[in-house]
Amino acid sequence: MGRMQKVNELMKRELGSMLQREMRDPRLQFVTITEVSVSPDLHHARIKFSVLGQSANVEDVTESLNHAAGYMRRFIAKNLRLRYTPELEFIYDPSIEYSVRIEQTLKDIDKLAAETKDECEITEDRGGQQGGE
Repeated sequence: MGRMQKVNELMKRELGSMLQREMRDPRLQFVTITEVSVSPDLHHARIKFSVLGQSANVEDVTESLNHAAGYMRRFIAKNLRLRYTPELEFIYDPSIEYSVRIEQTLKDIDKLAAETKDECEITEDRGGQQGGE
């Protein structure tokens, strides 16, 4: 693992644990840090996040994260020994939500296929009885 990957992973872990333990904002309750990408000069970090739950308003969560960015940056400076503490930029990552929707769609298809199969078997059974009479 290269140096930048280690920095990215450390920041992801620290920000994730901070969201769970330190942040009191209810809008951040179901936020998950999905990816951190720190620039090679350590001056900027793009933090991708997802929000679980349909009631979450992504704009409100993004606003809350940006509002807390200074506090989070100080937390990073205190807990990670980096030459510079990067400016934090939060970007919504819809991939988890998309994956959940795909999984639900596949479950719905399986359920529909099972129901259709059951209906076909019932129809075949009735057809077989009528032909035998």
